[in-house]
Amino acid sequence: MKITFLGTGTSQGVPLLACNCDVCSSTDERDKRLRSSILVQVNGLNLVIDSGPDFRQQMLRTGIRQLDALIFTHSHKDHIAGMDDIRGFNFVMQKAVDVYCTEQVVEQMKREFYYIFDEFKYPGIPEIDIHLIDKNRNFAVGDFEIKPIEVMHYKLPVLGFRFDKFVYITDANFISETEKEKIKGCEVLVLNALRKEKHISHFSLAEAIQLVNEIKPKQAYFTHISHQLGKQIDVENELPSHIRLAYDGLQIEL
Repeated sequence: MKITFLGTGTSQGVPLLACNCDVCSSTDERDKRLRSSILVQVNGLNLVIDSGPDFRQQMLRTGIRQLDALIFTHSHKDHIAGMDDIRGFNFVMQKAVDVYCTEQVVEQMKREFYYIFDEFKYPGIPEIDIHLIDKNRNFAVGDFEIKPIEVMHYKLPVLGFRFDKFVYITDANFISETEKEKIKGCEVLVLNALRKEKHISHFSLAEAIQLVNEIKPKQAYFTHISHQLGKQIDVENELPSHIRLAYDGLQIEL
């Protein structure tokens, strides 16, 4: 299994528009963060988690011509806004793209991308096949099984996912003990760590570290990072070796 971090930034990305702070002015490419998303490549499948506003740019960077599944964590704009660009895959693959999500995401897509669901479908619109996710049941893409993990993003339920020994969680500030059981035993854990200060709907750096210490994966990476967290090189100097900040383009293999 190979995982590529397509984006590791928060909802506005980094650098932030009109900001000249040290992070937004950094020349370190690792401090330039598109909206959070990953590509999981396993058993010949290409699985993408979330299609934010940077989805087109992210897909061009990967060079993939086959999208076997687009899997959504939740319906916020920075995670679904780029879905219209799956049309390129429709043209090349000559079929609909399989989309996996909750009913709540479907309802938001019907508002954001109403034309996909119209009775009269204008030529060239995105073609999708929706597969509803039950948070309490595993689902499969091809012959690969995925376990959903429900976390809370303030008051909004969000899904994380377990791919064998790899767990990806973003946009969370609370995980119940029941859902933590689904995470335990993983080798690699990805968590959101927005900034050092406490936030209403995201883990802070300290809270993310505390959860890693509780779960005890072999390696952890933090994502959904804002410019308020600090520069990559400075923050990593503060972290133990088994915890790193993810960055756009980072690839890991299991």
